Amino acid sequence: MKKAYRIKKEREFQTVFQEGSSFANRKFVVYRLPPSEQFHFRVGISVGKKVGNAVMRNRVKRLIRAVLKDIKPQIDPHVDFIVIARPQTSELSYAEIRSNLTHVLKLAKIIR
Repeated sequence: MKKAYRIKKEREFQTVFQEGSSFANRKFVVYRLPPSEQFHFRVGISVGKKVGNAVMRNRVKRLIRAVLKDIKPQIDPHVDFIVIARPQTSELSYAEIRSNLTHVLKLAKIIR
């Protein structure tokens, strides 16, 4: 994903946490900021130390980015959101991460 599609700054993360609403399933938590006047969506990815060592956390982040890249045309372009991986995600395959992530994104009404 391009840098323009990412939320990187702590201030932007805090804005989404404080002003947004949360949606969750057993594997992911998603915070969604209400739609704004922007040309494309922005996403922040958070994978905590409980998921595993650095190799595992980076693997989970890569898989999340790959899923988001695949479903990019379906994502509402006017929304900022944060994806938080729960500890059980380290054991999942790409297909399982895709199904769980699309499920929680549908709950959050980020995917049309």
